[in-house]
Amino acid sequence: MRQPPAKNLNFPSLLEGLGRGQPVGWTSVGGGCIADSRVATFADGSRVFVKRLEGSPGMFECEATGLRALAKAEALRVPEVLAVGSNALVLELIEAGRKKNGFFERFGRGFAKLHRHSGPCFGFEHDNFIGSTPQENTPLEQPGWAEFFLERRLRFQVKLACRRGFGSELEDLLDRAERCISTMLGASIEPPSLLHGDLWGGNYLVDECGEACLIDPAVYFGHREADLAMTHLFGGFNYAFYEAYEDAWPLAPGHEDRLPVYQLYHMLNHLNLFGDAYYAQCRRILRRFASDPA
Repeated sequence: MRQPPAKNLNFPSLLEGLGRGQPVGWTSVGGGCIADSRVATFADGSRVFVKRLEGSPGMFECEATGLRALAKAEALRVPEVLAVGSNALVLELIEAGRKKNGFFERFGRGFAKLHRHSGPCFGFEHDNFIGSTPQENTPLEQPGWAEFFLERRLRFQVKLACRRGFGSELEDLLDRAERCISTMLGASIEPPSLLHGDLWGGNYLVDECGEACLIDPAVYFGHREADLAMTHLFGGFNYAFYEAYEDAWPLAPGHEDRLPVYQLYHMLNHLNLFGDAYYAQCRRILRRFASDPA
């Protein structure tokens, strides 16, 4: 017997455009820290994943574009985008599974394959978001990677931190560290790779086949070391992931020294998102590369 649509679910109207009728179930899903996440169930038994957030125009459109770009690379699974609007995103529901043997080896090789997908310049077709923080992606007239990362990533974040009341110390330290950072990042020249942009342990799923599925991207074209740096934060990934990546596409000498520079971007973003618990770590990284003032 077909169930009637449930009443008073307050689901986004774009669900009706899927051609499945109105949902009969509307279940909250935990785990997200920015958007409200739910699973919508329809009378035919099908289910979809829905993210909602008011007052953040463009966020879900940017996420949908990023997911489609990752899917186009055909390297790792991403959820199919089913519908997108200004305040909601509807995705294929990924059924949770258990990691199969060799999970991280396949994940590492797939991540290297993703990075083989190259773009014409550093940046992306439009600005987007990392978490709820705007992420500037407009290519610079001076097209080098070091210049892009310093201006569009580090300097953007320290200016934002200053506006949010953390003072000017981080800006001063970045000014003093700029020459050292530029030299370090310029030591490894590679074409722009397609990056997930925010890959840590909370931004991938294990699907019903026991394989990795990427979610919540902050996509742009950049140096692949920047993508890998985030995977080392907040517990890191299994060593087999990194071994498989290196076997598929070895990193350039000196990548260990550049790691904290790339992690700094994410620490600054966490400072701006979550508060001063991250301030000391940001200052410590910058002081490591800052020269003494003249």
